[in-house]
Amino acid sequence: MKQKILVADDQLYIHRLIQHRLEQEGYQLVAVRDGCEVLEVAVREAPNLVVMDVSMPRMDGLTALRQLKRNQATRSIPVIVLTSSPYELVHEEAELSGADLVLTKPFSPIGLLEAIRRLVLARSPREKTLTTT
Repeated sequence: MKQKILVADDQLYIHRLIQHRLEQEGYQLVAVRDGCEVLEVAVREAPNLVVMDVSMPRMDGLTALRQLKRNQATRSIPVIVLTSSPYELVHEEAELSGADLVLTKPFSPIGLLEAIRRLVLARSPREKTLTTT
């Protein structure tokens, strides 16, 4: 079964960039454009990981992140936050809100893919079983 990654960004080129890399690696991509859709889709699709921009319409990524982490059904989903802000305060707020990783745009698609692999593998029940025996 393919690992499912939920990508939330209002910029189409970011979706295409991430989609290209993820599909090459065998991941299934679910794409949304704002924080409200993140909350709906995360509950419905139960993704293995969320990649989410901070600046989006209707609901920003940090607000969506906090709500994901408060919801029992979605709190354990790892989240990578993307931001174009160079300010450390945004990075700190994302980490305090529950982000597993914060990347500044422009980001390395290879670095993002490595982070996704690492976080998905860390949450994989099969991997946890293998390492505990």
